[in-house]
Amino acid sequence: MIDYAEGSGKQYHIGVGKGEVGRYVFLPGDPKRCEKIAKYFDQPVKVGDSREFVTYTGYLNGVKVSVTSTGVGGPSASIAMEELVACGADTFIRVGTCGGMDMNVQSGDLVIATGAIRMEGTSKEYAPIEYPAVADLDMVNALVEGAKRVNASYHTGVVECKDAFYGQHRPETLPNGQDLLRKWNAWLGMGCKASEMESAALFIVAGYLHVRCGTTLLVVANQEREKQGLPNPQVHDTDLAIRSAIEAVKYLIETDENH
Repeated sequence: MIDYAEGSGKQYHIGVGKGEVGRYVFLPGDPKRCEKIAKYFDQPVKVGDSREFVTYTGYLNGVKVSVTSTGVGGPSASIAMEELVACGADTFIRVGTCGGMDMNVQSGDLVIATGAIRMEGTSKEYAPIEYPAVADLDMVNALVEGAKRVNASYHTGVVECKDAFYGQHRPETLPNGQDLLRKWNAWLGMGCKASEMESAALFIVAGYLHVRCGTTLLVVANQEREKQGLPNPQVHDTDLAIRSAIEAVKYLIETDENH
């Protein structure tokens, strides 16, 4: 493969090299969320700022950890994971936002993904569509423990991942709208918890690279509850999701050291 970094020792897209990131990495979509997460680290230092990829490294319980933003969608998320693994990382938590789908999933709740519907394109370049996008079980258990430690209302289950944000929110305006609506209703019928954009790609790439990945998501709102006239305030503060993920990594550090 061509060395696009031209011998710098840095990964081409994220601008970070070996030794600059920890084993455990938080993956928010929004670059601005990196600083919010890094505030929970001891001795945080910004080690990368390239394109949509901002990286801080610090310590939790004396262990080196990092946070790298992925931007929106599967393509950039897969690049971030590939390059972080090349730098030595092997355990990832996506800390993101989502729209609820299940009627019981309310604004401000957390959704911990056990698997993801592959309605996006990135994962199809890694594995045939028959291969499931599933979270690592240790990561799911750690995220549940993290949610409990911060007294969060949480749900576990499958999330839907798409590439077109507005395809979800105004499908009737699109030439392919009828197909989008048919599939959306199928996901609802199967009990899908929420809709987002990155986890399917991350779970599939993690499987290919043989690393661990999990996802915790803040529910911003639920359009299905809105349709039924149920309470549906918007919640944009991601701090609860961040704190639950921090506690999950602390739990992983504890359990990994005992194995």
